[in-house]
Amino acid sequence: MKPSPASQAFYSQRLRLHYIDWGNQPAPTLLLVHGIQDHCRSWDQLAGAFTDDYHVVAPDLRGHGDSEWLRGSGYHYLDYIYDLHQLIQHGGLGPVVLVGHSMGGAIAGFFAGIYPELVSKLILIEGIGLWRAMQPAVAVQQRARTWVQTTQALSARAPRRYQSLDEAHQRMRRANPQLSETQALHLTRHGAMQMEDGSYSWKYDNYTHHFSPDSFSTEEMIELWQHIDCPVQLINADGGLPHRTGHDDTQRYFRDCEQVLIERAGHWTFHDQGPAVVAQMRRFLNS
Repeated sequence: MKPSPASQAFYSQRLRLHYIDWGNQPAPTLLLVHGIQDHCRSWDQLAGAFTDDYHVVAPDLRGHGDSEWLRGSGYHYLDYIYDLHQLIQHGGLGPVVLVGHSMGGAIAGFFAGIYPELVSKLILIEGIGLWRAMQPAVAVQQRARTWVQTTQALSARAPRRYQSLDEAHQRMRRANPQLSETQALHLTRHGAMQMEDGSYSWKYDNYTHHFSPDSFSTEEMIELWQHIDCPVQLINADGGLPHRTGHDDTQRYFRDCEQVLIERAGHWTFHDQGPAVVAQMRRFLNS
């Protein structure tokens, strides 16, 4: 029987952040970074395939899962990167095999470019790529004004409530129709929390959707990718996002990189085609 993960915590910028640890500490660390609106238990099925050979660790990013939310500030890629650095230092984990999905893939790629000595191999599953390059250029004044307006609008946005866990589960199924009943229920149980009045709400902070206007530019993203020293695997899906890492030949910015396309899968590739993703990861890690 596979072990159950142990809940642990560390502190970063005075925030109490949560992570799970699957044990097997003497082995190399496999660090799994989830995407936006997600949580660390999203990795459970994939993690179980690697616990015999790796010390598997998965954090809840700030503002997600069982980690604390920010107060009086927005969410920034640099803060997520700082948190990863704190976790690796806190546990003496490096160098790690770093795996990221979606926004977590973007964070993992930037981290590997800033701290190449802490990453032995990098796997990005539908990692968010050069999204800024797909947007029209906006003057700094307008960018700042838009940020203020969006922040004001978010302050009035109430978290969505569900009268039962089953109602939240059905919402999860509608949002991600490729999930099996078991997968959707697992994600809901770990991704929702019961409120004081008995209703349920998702654990993530709505403000995580709202990034600082001074996030990395396209040129800075490329520069960080070019600083990555380790082998890189890009796992994308035939039904994935159009702006994932590797799209529009962005693979060329990595020194040592392979790209894999998973068929009959969407953005949550490791849920849609878990065995295929695990097989590709194993081949890459054992090469």
